[in-house]
Amino acid sequence: MTASPSSSPDVSPDASPDVSRELTPDASAGPSHALHSPVIAWFEQHARDLPWRRPEAGPWGVMVSEFMLQQTPVSRVLPVYEQWLARWPRPADLAAEAPGEAVRAWGRLGYPRRALRLHGAAAAITERHGGDVPQEHAQLLALPGVGEYTAAAVASFAYGQRHAVLDTNVRRVFARAATGVEYPPNATTAAERRLARELLPADESTAARWAAASMELGALVCTAKSPDCARCPVAGLCAWRLAGKPAHDGPPRRGQTYAGTDRQVRGKLLAVLREAVGPVPQAVLDTVWNEPVQRARALDGLVSDGLVEPLDGGLYRLPQTRPQTRPQTRPQT
Repeated sequence: MTASPSSSPDVSPDASPDVSRELTPDASAGPSHALHSPVIAWFEQHARDLPWRRPEAGPWGVMVSEFMLQQTPVSRVLPVYEQWLARWPRPADLAAEAPGEAVRAWGRLGYPRRALRLHGAAAAITERHGGDVPQEHAQLLALPGVGEYTAAAVASFAYGQRHAVLDTNVRRVFARAATGVEYPPNATTAAERRLARELLPADESTAARWAAASMELGALVCTAKSPDCARCPVAGLCAWRLAGKPAHDGPPRRGQTYAGTDRQVRGKLLAVLREAVGPVPQAVLDTVWNEPVQRARALDGLVSDGLVEPLDGGLYRLPQTRPQTRPQTRPQT
């Protein structure tokens, strides 16, 4: 349930490719079950009171939060989440609207293709599941825009099921506590998935709590830049700390840039379209960026991604046509 760094537009944790780097647990980290109780106990005392964790959020509220929290901090998500659920309290409510309204309501959360994916998921839930977010992991995974991470997160956080939920925060906690390295690889590996399964409690409800607790530990204590080991409930078991906190020696960590990128131009173009009550002339869009080649490339990308609809006469608008939501043999991420 947290932001995941990426240098390319609209990439979610679900889209991370597998790579070959191996991670193996360090024996000094102790048995996996030794981590469970202190981390879960810490979570019971220190977990943030977030609206998607409350019972009234329901599975739809959990799903909305998971889409919004990809690559976006909680502080930015909170106001948009509240407005979204007030307007569209059920999947069918969102599905009944044009996809452009989802893009408009997404505001400045960034990576706006997530809004289209969430709209597509809502339409599929309405058509295939009677408007209720499905409980089965395979059915979640078959929804458009839902991949490995989101399916596991919704099944775990909404329905209390036993799944390995690997976001950036969890991967960092496991890398440090269990494998003795400062940072996980840039992309989720098969070895990380195996380790996550090995660390998963056998009891279903405990496993769901562990997923939330390890994620919160990474968000609040075992942070990327300034881990607060003095507050960590498993500092005495942490392989990285016990090894003297060796510096990262893997591939350079990817940073995020924004100023001057196509992402910034796309954001400026979408901001004009979100504020408009009708189609916008090309001439108005041309004023948002003074470099014509980059501006045209960004606009073409928005059209290609389905975020903008071109009309006759050089006009543009947010999309009004709902894409097809046919059952998929392979989930789209």
